[in-house]
Amino acid sequence: MQADDKTRLMYLTSLVAGRSFVPIGSGRQIIQSPTYIVKANIGTPAQSLLMALDTSTDMALVPCAGCVGCSSVTYDSAKSTSFSSLACGDQQCKQVQSSNCLGTTCSLNVTYGSSVIEANLAQDNLTLATDSVVGYPFSCIMKATGGSFPPQGVLGLGRGPLSFVSQSQALYKSTFSYCLPSFKSSNFSGTLRLGTNGQPINIKYTPLLVNPRRTSLYYVNLIGIRVGSKVVNIPPSALAFNPNTGGGTIIDSGTVFTRLVDGAYTAVRDEFRRRMGKAVVSSLGGFDTCYTVPIGKQVPTMTFMFPGLNMSLPQDNFLIHSSSGSTTCLAMSSSPALNVIANMQQQNHRIVFDIPNSRLGISREICS
Repeated sequence: MQADDKTRLMYLTSLVAGRSFVPIGSGRQIIQSPTYIVKANIGTPAQSLLMALDTSTDMALVPCAGCVGCSSVTYDSAKSTSFSSLACGDQQCKQVQSSNCLGTTCSLNVTYGSSVIEANLAQDNLTLATDSVVGYPFSCIMKATGGSFPPQGVLGLGRGPLSFVSQSQALYKSTFSYCLPSFKSSNFSGTLRLGTNGQPINIKYTPLLVNPRRTSLYYVNLIGIRVGSKVVNIPPSALAFNPNTGGGTIIDSGTVFTRLVDGAYTAVRDEFRRRMGKAVVSSLGGFDTCYTVPIGKQVPTMTFMFPGLNMSLPQDNFLIHSSSGSTTCLAMSSSPALNVIANMQQQNHRIVFDIPNSRLGISREICS
């Protein structure tokens, strides 16, 4: 009874404006998509979609009724009394760099991963948990090609003017956090916390950086990586924040596996292999450091180091096992130009995005 009371109290306190708790689930288990999803209600009366959280995208991407190449679950604007299209002359259309206005409706061509999307810019009311954002602008998708688009759409949590973070600023003060459960978790046990009131008090922060080349992304200063007891010798240029090229390190909820610039990845991988001793290394798919023998005892610890905090990773956050269970791989790979701390490495951590104070918080939290 006491446990039920605690759950109910959390719900009741979330009804206070400016603070909402939204359940997060693993899309891999629920809709067979390698993303993390939340339930979003769009329109009047509300239509529900399980939308992918993406901190590196601004605009919401919503599959609309009649879309060619979309899944069977779509939003039908004809059934919503609060829907309206946006025209070429509207301010929101001017904020979309790729907008292509030949007629009256603001039409867009955008890419998402390997998918190409044709859409019209529209607006409708959007609700996560309890608070509604009235007149929320989004891309109403009419055609999608390519296989990387999440089946029920994308909720953009980037820093741009059309993102959920910016559009809900009056409610949540551009502050949010999430805890991503294990990708193996079959229920909505993670949480997206919106607003300043719901954030943890005792948490360490590191500065958030703004890169003028990629203003929507959440950059942080990764200053080192420790494998076991050793801080790996990484060339400073591999970790450097570079406002001229857009290089540096970002936190991203949409990428699955952490990517490190070649010099950094090679150094981390080689130290990991050295710590693994004489175990024979093989490759599997995109991973080049895999083992087919049991490796439990000799696996070293791994820590990402930032100014003000260290992010220590449990094994589940950097080792992945083949479906047959016979092969275990280091779940990281190389990147040509950008370090990306991805969602597998973030599992079971509370990540706080405090944009007004330009800081990012990280603490361990089990939410699987």
